Amino acid sequence: MSNRGRKKGSIGEKSREQLLTIAAAQFATNGFYETKISTIVKDAGLTQPTFYLYFKSKEAIFKELTTIFKNSLLNLTEDSLLDSGLKEEMIKQEIQGKVGAIFRFFRENPHLTQIGFFLSEESEAIKKMLAHAISMNLAQEQRDGYFHQHLKMDVVAEIVVGIMERLTVSRLFTGLSDPEELAEEMVELLLFGMQVQH
Repeated sequence: MSNRGRKKGSIGEKSREQLLTIAAAQFATNGFYETKISTIVKDAGLTQPTFYLYFKSKEAIFKELTTIFKNSLLNLTEDSLLDSGLKEEMIKQEIQGKVGAIFRFFRENPHLTQIGFFLSEESEAIKKMLAHAISMNLAQEQRDGYFHQHLKMDVVAEIVVGIMERLTVSRLFTGLSDPEELAEEMVELLLFGMQVQH
């Protein structure tokens, strides 16, 4: 694709980023169909011709926002694989830090998360991809001896995604819990369960 006609350098990049930020807020607040390009450019202090320098359509900017969310989330998930050979006392702390990083990403990017996790037609596919990536990590960690061999890690991964999705809506976006608290509660439950050990 030719960049001819696009503004050069940092000014053009700043305008593009501004359009993405404003569009994310508009889509997250009003939904895809109620969001208008005219509102996005007005809020960004730009013109409609400027919008079309960077994006072909409303669909194109929405798709780019979805892709940004998906790629960021998958990168975080792939980075969350535990190193092999961790001491037992380090396992909980390591997992908590990695889960906390994902919750922090959600909190710092609430509009993107709203789009990628809930509004986009791709949101179900994104959650499946997330579950698959988590499952791959868990299976490797299971081979490394961190988790029980009898566990079906594809099922555990779906449980993890379900918990994260629900807690993001009910606790994170409402400000009832911060990312670190949610990570601690979630990891405590998954690693040690609810039953009192006698």
